[in-house]
Amino acid sequence: MKPTSRTLTSTAAANSKHSIAAASRKIHKPEESVRGIYVSGWVAGSKKRMNALIDLLDRTDLNAMVIDVKNDYGQLTYDSALPAVHAIGADRHAAISDVEGLIAKLKAKHIYVIGRIVTFKDPLYAKMHPNMALQKQGGGGVWRDAQGKAWLNPFQQQVRQYNTAIAGEAAAKGFDEIQFDYVRFPDNGAKVDREVQYGNRGGRTKSDVIAYFLRQARTNVHQSGARISADVFGLVTSSTNDMGIGQSWRAVTSAVDVISPMTYPSHYSTGMYGVKQPDLNPYPIISQAMLDAKRRNAIIRSSGGQLTATIRPWLQSFTARWVHPHQQYGAAQVNKQIQAAREQGIREFLLWSSNCKYDYRS
Repeated sequence: MKPTSRTLTSTAAANSKHSIAAASRKIHKPEESVRGIYVSGWVAGSKKRMNALIDLLDRTDLNAMVIDVKNDYGQLTYDSALPAVHAIGADRHAAISDVEGLIAKLKAKHIYVIGRIVTFKDPLYAKMHPNMALQKQGGGGVWRDAQGKAWLNPFQQQVRQYNTAIAGEAAAKGFDEIQFDYVRFPDNGAKVDREVQYGNRGGRTKSDVIAYFLRQARTNVHQSGARISADVFGLVTSSTNDMGIGQSWRAVTSAVDVISPMTYPSHYSTGMYGVKQPDLNPYPIISQAMLDAKRRNAIIRSSGGQLTATIRPWLQSFTARWVHPHQQYGAAQVNKQIQAAREQGIREFLLWSSNCKYDYRS
């Protein structure tokens, strides 16, 4: 389905209305350090599951939830007013029946509410607008990753506008912060570069266009009264380049309010940071990653006076059964990671569990 200029204009107009409606809502920067958990759209739409997670926050020092706005399948989790969303049926299977009511309920309990947008990994939009997806070299059609998934092309303005519009709408609905996940190109960058035709880059590198998108989105989201954050690979804290995916620490930290490296010990290779078995040794992994992240921010601030984002890592709250050897990640392993971050002066964190089950004690 090819969108008309009217569809895109209507999307921009609808988003503008949301921005105006939210203009009186000041950006809320939480007084306390943010300590949160991930909540999928399906769980957020379940009264029983949500009440259990709210009870967890009541019993502990956790004070935030990251709730899916657009998930890994490209589906929105609530009914949208954006024509571009309706045109492809992206909100057809909305899991959250009353998102404003849910946000109000959480805020009444002083819970900081973050909306997660899976950005450029969007198989639904790619299916409906194949010309907006990454293309095979030589005009061979839509490129797909090793899992058979299509990715959107960040160099396409329409792709950036679509995600920015969703972010603005979500902010206007009351989310305190909009978090962009998969705000990158596919991994294994050198191989992808050999296989993909990116089209007109406008003179930008991968890193340039990711930073450009985030800066544009930041303006829109701030106008709608929310903060902006971005997830990056854990190794971005220590890498001196963009890792072939368009995520350089310097580019991202200067474009958002909060940067969240996904520092899951199970995802680090043997020997990284001198640790033979990272999954079995979460403390030194998190400690070194946070030390490097702090240093990068400090260097950027001292070299050019640029503002840098608050560091808020994603920590592992799941068991990586595919790693050998691995360990069960319960409260003790989670707290080891939190301790390592805190001892580096990082007091904010988010816990990731894809099934939204958490073994956590303050």
